This record gives sequence, structure tokens and C-alpha cells, in this order.
Amino acid sequence: MPAENVPSTEVEEPDELAVRLCRALVCAAVDPALSGVLLFDLEPQLLDPVARLFARILTGDPHSPGPPVMLSAASRDEDLWTRPVLQREDGGISFRMEPGPLIETDGRSGPPSLVVVPDLTRLSVAGMRAAVQLLGADVTVVEYGGLSHRARPRARWLAACRSADAGRPTGHLLDRFALRLPTCGLRLPTADHLLGMLPPSWLDIARDAQEALVPTAAVSDEALDRVHELLGPESNMRRELSLARLARALATLDGEGTATSEHCAAAARLMGLAVAEGAGRAEPTGGASGSASRSPHPSNRPSEGMGERRHTGQDIPGAAETGQPLLETEPAEGVGAGRGGVQTVLATPYPEDEAEALRDFAPLRSPWQRTAGSASLRGVVIGTRRATDLSDIAHVRTVREAAVHQRIRRTEQFTVSPVDLHSHVRASSPEHMLVLLLDHTCRGGDWDWQDTLTPFLEWAYTRRAAVHIIEVGSAETGNELRAESFAARSVLDPRILPALYRPVGRASPLADGVEQAVQALRRSFRQHGNSLTEAWLVVVTDGRGNVPLRASRTGRLRSPVGTEGVEDTLKAAAGVSAMDRTRLRVAVIDAGREPYGSLPFSLAEALGGVVLEGPSARVRTRGGGGAGER
Repeated sequence: MPAENVPSTEVEEPDELAVRLCRALVCAAVDPALSGVLLFDLEPQLLDPVARLFARILTGDPHSPGPPVMLSAASRDEDLWTRPVLQREDGGISFRMEPGPLIETDGRSGPPSLVVVPDLTRLSVAGMRAAVQLLGADVTVVEYGGLSHRARPRARWLAACRSADAGRPTGHLLDRFALRLPTCGLRLPTADHLLGMLPPSWLDIARDAQEALVPTAAVSDEALDRVHELLGPESNMRRELSLARLARALATLDGEGTATSEHCAAAARLMGLAVAEGAGRAEPTGGASGSASRSPHPSNRPSEGMGERRHTGQDIPGAAETGQPLLETEPAEGVGAGRGGVQTVLATPYPEDEAEALRDFAPLRSPWQRTAGSASLRGVVIGTRRATDLSDIAHVRTVREAAVHQRIRRTEQFTVSPVDLHSHVRASSPEHMLVLLLDHTCRGGDWDWQDTLTPFLEWAYTRRAAVHIIEVGSAETGNELRAESFAARSVLDPRILPALYRPVGRASPLADGVEQAVQALRRSFRQHGNSLTEAWLVVVTDGRGNVPLRASRTGRLRSPVGTEGVEDTLKAAAGVSAMDRTRLRVAVIDAGREPYGSLPFSLAEALGGVVLEGPSARVRTRGGGGAGER
């Protein structure tokens, strides 16, 4: 089965990084304790060739490795642990529960299942819990849906993750992956060519390990001391165990009875750690080039060219000859969801020690207070598929499928067979939503509105709410007469925090911002229906919109403006009052600017919401007297 990423007519020697990757996959195939392989900064188009290479090592068959188990953000417990099987009985049809794809090969001989996670940071809660439970475990007990299962896990996991995002998954999840390799710049030759670089006995041992446990080498005390020395005193126990197990696997593949300090050094180099020949701890290597330096580094901080944080795509041709850049580097243009197009690469097997990213609290816990039924029954129907159980059956498609085969079946009555059953395919749907309208012109330089917004952001975080940000009055906008907006999956989106601190501009197209908020809410209620159980519209403003709605739509401003901007804002806000107020709540945060301090109250009245005082965040109403809705 081909495993090349770039066709080539010439046979090239695989680079050292590709050989290390192949050796690591063989070690993972031999030792069940090394069942998790995590690749950092792997190019997306290389994931399939690497998975095919891993499957070939596990099966020994170059032609027919089975399809891997793909895990993503949509993976659910009922799809991972159990599999309902329909069967015919005298009284009709029934089903029984059998082990799901993650555990179906446990307790059996033959190749194990291969689980592939294309993006570890987007893995669902069910997938993360499965990884924590299975990877590196000696035994797993599953009691789910009437299935009782107890066996040693045999599935092998192959996951990919950007090193810059390594701080987002929990440390418990990352530590379960015993084998880690930085793979930035990987060039993968054909599988035949790559496997030919290995000793023939390695593949024989890997194939035999799938039929029965192969005797593994012992680990000497000298090797354990060497492992502790290589990783340093800051390392945790799981990392030391992983390195010792990798050294044991290398010794087993070499036919040695005991893993020595030399095997530990080889294991460290295999994972991308530079190893000092004498005493000292290992440091991250350059990773992408694969040319591991052998010079020791007594400091724990990565040095130049060794595990440093570098940015790709910024090399300037000719700079090496002249010593001076021809042009000054301009700010990178953003591509996709993030701001800026610079990709950060941390060439180390443990990038979470240096990555700067927000991490979920209790990420293995499901979102709280789900009230809209099971996830499989929510969301808009986007298609049908062959049913794997009897829930959410697509009746029209099932009957139509059965009608096609009636003549062939030659039955007296209309018959629905188990193979006719189809279920709905639904798009994921948020249950909660936060629409945040930020008027930067009201913030000034003496008010940090993050403290005032914190209760709303915390609510959105704990409810896993979708977030829609609308900005007006920013100095960084492309058109100061119009509001800008973007939708985010959660408050952990990296675009949200910069949006809170943009510099103050000159114009305040508040009417256009309110109109965009109304459209976003109306669109969400229409698309998600009853599954959207609660939404908040939070407007932070002083109410002094100075751009009429007509100017925002046409892009032309004709003076004088007068009060037209304020009047258009109140007219646009009237659209909110016509929505379902049992699920929509509105709050206007008053910036407390004078004069015209009553404008936020007028806006709150048009929106049908309450007014919160910005600097102190306490509820007040016009005329005093404490909290109250208007």
C-alpha cells in the first residue's frame, strides 16, 4: 500500500526524522505500554500515510490493513465502547450489545485496532476520557449499556497536535501518550523504502507481538538512573516510565536481555532529545532537521537552535550573504480563524511546558446542566446514514429503502429488513449562546471592562456556549462606519481576548452593531430551534452612537448627523423585543459617561433588558432604587 506524500522517480535516502518515526511506530507495535504515539506539527496530508504505515507494521500486510477508528469532536461514548448488532428472531428483530471499536480486539490474537486522532485539541470529552482510560493501562473494565468487558487494552493510538496548542489539552491526557515526536518538516518516502531501512528482525518481532506477548527485556538500575538523569529532576513519573519503556522496547528489538544506559540514550534521541555523552540531562533537539546535537546543555532553558521557539515562513532569501535583510518584515496577514499567519513551532517532545494557551478546567467532565435530551437527538438534520442502533430512525428513508427490495424479497406483506434501517445525521447544535456587543468608544483609558464582563464570560464558559462578538468604535477596523463581528465556538477562542482591548477609534456605528446582534440572534433561534435553550445579549456602551444606519449601509457619511445615530440605534433595538424572551436575556452595561447619561437606559428599555453600572458592576435603574428590569 503506497505511503508516499510526494511522488518521485528517484530513490532518495529517507531523512533521519522519517527513520526515527518508523522506529517509534515499531516500538509502539511491540510493547502495549507504548500504545500511544503523539506527533507534533505533522502536516495534515501526512496523517493518512503515517496511519497506513502504522497499520502495515501492525498487520504485516502491505495490501489490506483495516480502516482505522477515527476520533473527532463528534465522537460519543455510545459509538466508542459498544456496538449494537441487529439479529433476526422468531418474533421479529432484536439487537445485542458487543464491544465497540476501541475494545473489540481486546483479549484476542491478531492485529489490534488503530485509533487515529487528527487533532487532539478538538477531541470530544468522550474521546479524551477513553484515551485516559485505555492508554498505557494494564486492564480496563467496561460496564456500559448492558455490556460487561474486562481485558487488557490492545488498541494503538496515533494522534496529531500543533505544538503551539499543546497547552490546551490536559496534562493527564498528554502524559498518556508515551511516544512523542516533533515532526515539523517530515518528508515521508514510500513505506517499502522506509521499512527496508530497519533490521529485518524488527518487523518479525512486531508481527509476532500481535499474536502473543513477546518476552521483553529487563531494565537495569543503571538504566533507571540514566533515565532520571536524562529527563532531569523537573520531570514527572510518567515521562520517566515512558522513556524507560521505550528503552526496554529497543533492547527487546535488538535481542538484548537487559536494557542499559545506552538503550536509554537511544530512546531519548528517538524522541527528539539531545543526549549528552557524559553526565547531564537531555534537551530538545532541532526536531525538524533531525540532526540531533550531541553537546550537553546544563541549563533547562532551550538554547539557540535547540528546542527554541521559532517561526516558520520568515526566512529572507539573500540575508545570509549580505547579513542585512533586503526588506523589513511586515506584519503577517491572518489566515483562517486566528489573527496573524505566523505558526509557532516548539521542537520538543514536551511542548506543553512552554506553550502559552488557555486550558479547560476539568476538561474530562461533560458540560453541566444539559436539559435538551441526548446529543444524538439534537441539531438540524443534514442527512441520513445506515442505522447502527434503533434511535433517531429516519422513517421515510427506511421505508423508501425497503420499497426498493420488495420485489426481490417476494413477501406477501410489505417487509422492513434490518438492512433497510437508516438514522438521521444531525449537525452539532449549541444549547447556549452569548452575543457580546462592545462599543470601544465608551471604554476610554480609565476603565478595564473585563471585570464587568467576567460574569458573562464565566457563564459562557461553564455552559460551553457559542459566542458571537460584535465590535464598534475600534481604531483597528477596516471601515469605521460599520460594525465588525465574528462567531466563535467558545470563549476560549484566541480572537476574543484581543477583541476586549482594541484601541479606541473615532466613530461609533452603534446602530449597525445592534442590527447585527439582532440578525445573529434571529438566525441562531431559527437554525437551532428549541435546542438553543438560553441566550444572552450583552451590550457595553454609553449609548452615544454617532453613525446613522444609512451611513453604515452605504459607506458614505453626510454631515450633520445630529441625533440620527441614536434614533437608528433605538429603532434597531426594537427588533429584540419581538423575540422569544423566555430564552433571551438582555443586559446593557452603562459606561457612566456624561453628558447624555440617560442614553443607556433608553437603549435598555428598547431592548427590554436591565442596566448594569459598568465601573462597580452593580445593578441600578434610572431614578435609583436597586436592581430591576426595564
